[in-house]
Amino acid sequence: MTRRFDIGPVVLALGAIVILVGLFLAWYGDLNAWDVFELADLLLAALAVGALVGAIGLLTPDVDYLDPRALPWIAGAALVVVATQLLNPPPGAGGQELGTGAWMAFAGAVAMTLGTLLSLGRVSFAVAVEGRDRRRRVAAVDHRPPPTETGEPVARSSTSLLHPRPADEPEAGETG
Repeated sequence: MTRRFDIGPVVLALGAIVILVGLFLAWYGDLNAWDVFELADLLLAALAVGALVGAIGLLTPDVDYLDPRALPWIAGAALVVVATQLLNPPPGAGGQELGTGAWMAFAGAVAMTLGTLLSLGRVSFAVAVEGRDRRRRVAAVDHRPPPTETGEPVARSSTSLLHPRPADEPEAGETG
């Protein structure tokens, strides 16, 4: 049995989780996203949670709370918000260098976008989960007559597969 796994929702969910983690790490110097931003942090958190809910809905259709057609908009909005904050830092950042959280959020937004594209393209990978059949021994193949030393052909037996004996001819050792 071959089982298919959609890789797009997994990448989408991982990107959303990376964004959520990145919000708690340093974006500018020692300041995290919650300290620096007024609205962008809440917007990124909402977009990441929405993408996570959408990814779970794609993986398990029974828990489909978000229309999958909204996922490209969510991932695109997250990418735009993170990119604008990287290119144009808020005034509270004070010209400090970009930190780990900012780059993690950017990587998460790119992963969300890639996961959405993979989901829309229905890219999946297959895994065979059944056990492998062991080779069965067949008497005709496994029990061959020994080869001759001189290279002479081996004499055929009376019950050859190519020339079967007639039905009225008794087998060796039968009386009849």
